[in-house]
Amino acid sequence: MTSMPRSRRSFLQIAALAGLARRVQAQSGAVKSVDTPILKIAYYESGPAQGFPIILLHGFPDDPHAYDEVAPPLARAGHRVIVPFLRGYGPTQFRDASAPRTAEQAAIGQDLLDFADALRLPRFAAAGYDWGGRAAAIAAALHPDRVRALVLMSGYSIQNTVGPFPPGPPEAESRLWYQWYFNTERGREGLAANRRPLCKLLWHQWSPTWRFSDETYNLTAPSFDNPDFVDVVIHSYRHRIGNAPGEERFKAVEQQLARRPKIEVPTTLLYGGDDVLGQRSPDVTPAERQLFPSLKVRRVIPGAGHFLPRENPAALSTALSELLAG
Repeated sequence: MTSMPRSRRSFLQIAALAGLARRVQAQSGAVKSVDTPILKIAYYESGPAQGFPIILLHGFPDDPHAYDEVAPPLARAGHRVIVPFLRGYGPTQFRDASAPRTAEQAAIGQDLLDFADALRLPRFAAAGYDWGGRAAAIAAALHPDRVRALVLMSGYSIQNTVGPFPPGPPEAESRLWYQWYFNTERGREGLAANRRPLCKLLWHQWSPTWRFSDETYNLTAPSFDNPDFVDVVIHSYRHRIGNAPGEERFKAVEQQLARRPKIEVPTTLLYGGDDVLGQRSPDVTPAERQLFPSLKVRRVIPGAGHFLPRENPAALSTALSELLAG
């Protein structure tokens, strides 16, 4: 079968993203964007422009609406709250049609730093979970001079993508069925054909006690229509276990991350008590003490699952306010 010419493919991608941006704006108000070396990153912003910046980062499969109830109290407190769409989500787009649609951990960590640079933010606070938590953790670990405070809702999620990836306990492996699915061509086709119902299933599975409405899900689901979504998601889950190559420019960074660098910045750890993917030890673990020398608070949030900012937004806004007041 003859492949589509690049110019034609680029035109279709741009048209799709333009239509997606119009739908997102119609649903949710003004969406801003800024150019970084690789991406045109779309984002929401609230609060005073002169306020200390807080960047809130969503995970897979989600978008900035995860923070709809987190941002307002922070903005009212005088903070500049910035919530970007990650690569492959919503109106965010690659500036070069020929750029590889990758999403290794080093890339999303660099995206955060590039985004802060584009907005001329020398220092900022960050919070995130899932992919967003990993990006924030990487930025804090490698560039502690840039990150004033950090709230992670997925623990220490920096990965070793260089060495062997040993299997975990069967129960844990079974919860990662989607990752093994995405490492097959059937999984790629399944995500492309069923992205909205598949992602909705993951919402139900990862936050089993959260009763979200169709209206809530349908506000975010258009972000999965981004033409790069499938490629980006598939690369992320294949690269982390050695089934897809990373970008050469990140080789040294991935080797650095494989050594599990400590996160020295003031940090609060939040865990959803009902998060199927998370750990829920009631006390600080020895590994946490070692990896987070400046750990301030560790809380397990009862009744919240993987999508903690949606399920208990006050827990996150309070944690950020406390950390920045210190």
